[in-house]
Amino acid sequence: MTAHHTLTAERLVAGYGDRKVVDGIDLAVPPGAVTVIIGANACGKSTLLKTLARLLAPTAGSVTLDGRDIHHVPTRDLARSLGLLPQSPIAPEGIVVADLVGRGRHPHQRMFSGWSKADDVAVAEALTATGIADLADRSVDELSGGQRQRVWVAMALAQQTDILLLDEPTTFLDVTHQIEILDLLTDLNRTRGTTIVMVLHDINLAARYADHVIAVHRGRVVASGAPNDVVTADLVHEVFGLDSLVVTDQVSGSPMVLPRGRHHVRPVVTPADPPPGVPRGGDGSGSRDVAPAAVAAAVGPVTAGSAA
Repeated sequence: MTAHHTLTAERLVAGYGDRKVVDGIDLAVPPGAVTVIIGANACGKSTLLKTLARLLAPTAGSVTLDGRDIHHVPTRDLARSLGLLPQSPIAPEGIVVADLVGRGRHPHQRMFSGWSKADDVAVAEALTATGIADLADRSVDELSGGQRQRVWVAMALAQQTDILLLDEPTTFLDVTHQIEILDLLTDLNRTRGTTIVMVLHDINLAARYADHVIAVHRGRVVASGAPNDVVTADLVHEVFGLDSLVVTDQVSGSPMVLPRGRHHVRPVVTPADPPPGVPRGGDGSGSRDVAPAAVAAAVGPVTAGSAA
């Protein structure tokens, strides 16, 4: 099992030049849990993740790991505890899959120790877990977008950190591989106790896989907690500007968002007035929303958009 570290942000402000993207965020990542950050386009999700990982220095406030400002932690020590899979990483030209995955072992290398058997095992396990062992000798340049994404996830796994931050780890993946990656991260959390923090586009997958959800809107945290407490129709409207019906996912029991667009929405049915003396059907209201009848239907992913 991994060690449980505390990762917190206090009055965090961050951005790019004069543009403020994260605006006074306070949060504490639950140790040993799966946390998912949701929010609309350009709301600050990725910027928040980068700041938590020390890729971006805050303009105000602080990020602490076990009570220590992360900017005061030696780089190699931090990399043994906290790993990051950023959005749209770039691989060195001509590198093969096994070598790229092996770069996840860099924080564990000593100056004179060289590559070890433990490194071999970690890389092999990561390749197998992500289903890309057969691609080990292939050039990353030759792979599809989905295959490349699995290689990057494998590199993050090979790093074997206690906290793993992932920015849109299901990008470019078809639905089968999305579920495989999220199941893999859940396995990592449950078997090793790894603390997972990730940004996801799909609200329904976020609600299904998260123990803890953080909703970000215009650079601020507007809600956080268990999925059943956070993913509501009111929250979806506030954060995404989307009218929706939130029902129970018949597979997982988690909240499921059914979006209401301008098209392909079943109308509210209002029956004609009954003859005198004949009561209206149902509860006597004279109308009903027929959308719940479609709860068991497959509705596809609800995409929250890319991060800032």
